[in-house]
Amino acid sequence: MSVPDHGWHPVWRGVLDTRVGPGQVDRGRARGQYMSPGFAGGGRGIPRCPGRDTGKTTVGLVGFGAFGRLIAAHTAAYFELMAYDPAPGFRERAIGLGVAPVDLETAARCDVVVLAVPVSSLERVVGEIARYCRPGAFVIDVASVKVWPVEVMRDALPDQVRIIATHPLFGPESASDGIAGLKIAVCPVRGPCHCLVAFLRERLHLEVIETTPDAHDRDAATVQGLTHLIAKVLSEMGPVPTRMTTPSFDLLVKAISMVRDDPPEVFDAIETMNPYAQDVRRAFLERVAGLDRALCDRAGLADGDPGPPEDGTMRRQIGPDADILAGDNRRWHGDPRKARRRCL
Repeated sequence: MSVPDHGWHPVWRGVLDTRVGPGQVDRGRARGQYMSPGFAGGGRGIPRCPGRDTGKTTVGLVGFGAFGRLIAAHTAAYFELMAYDPAPGFRERAIGLGVAPVDLETAARCDVVVLAVPVSSLERVVGEIARYCRPGAFVIDVASVKVWPVEVMRDALPDQVRIIATHPLFGPESASDGIAGLKIAVCPVRGPCHCLVAFLRERLHLEVIETTPDAHDRDAATVQGLTHLIAKVLSEMGPVPTRMTTPSFDLLVKAISMVRDDPPEVFDAIETMNPYAQDVRRAFLERVAGLDRALCDRAGLADGDPGPPEDGTMRRQIGPDADILAGDNRRWHGDPRKARRRCL
């Protein structure tokens, strides 16, 4: 039996009442109808839908790395959090954040299960939790790509489990000063998510972008694919200048610093598991190569001429007519007509 699209759902203790659409949440909030002293018994002033308070909603975090801990830090006031992670030192980190360390089965039996694992591990983890998820529970992922994870969750999870695919468009580095005003993409997959969206907007003050997995990945192929690619290349080129810089270069360095310390699996997922990333990357690199050839032509680089020497000085041919004084200060040795051939 598949999950109905409408009707009150008890999992969220009234917070995600699916009878209430976005407009109703806004109108009800203005009348105070969906506000309560607590979110399922916890938190203060949380926008909520009509329902019953029967205790805090339980949330199981599967994966307690940097992003799992970021989720815990911003949601612990509203939920009863439990977490599972096989990594060494996990229990101490969880207890330090007020999160109960549990086994995988316990985490997967929560009202809401959040998958904060590398995309490369998602299929295995979804397969492991599928037998434990309770009918009516919500499973939410936070992967940086959406088409493939949605297929995995839809195929592996029981029909009675609701699915919401999300992608917080930030990481621990960009959220170091707080998450208010940052963006999150939300894709309802199985069952609506109106009240979750209201919670994200009104309590966490996130900018919510409701979209589809396909539309997300099309945009992310450029937004993330190129950003991480450029950051990867510049990082591998070595230390960047830090003294003689321009405002535009400083902004570029800041952008690089936001993703430079991401785990390697994040870069791999963005570049290899987004179905549109390869086309965007190839189009970008083709234009870079074309621009390089055009610049070689303009500079008059010729066969056998290595270009500027390694010491940074530029070898120029200055004839008796003193071309440099006339502004022709880019004329290299050799036949400029061969430049294009050399750059190919």
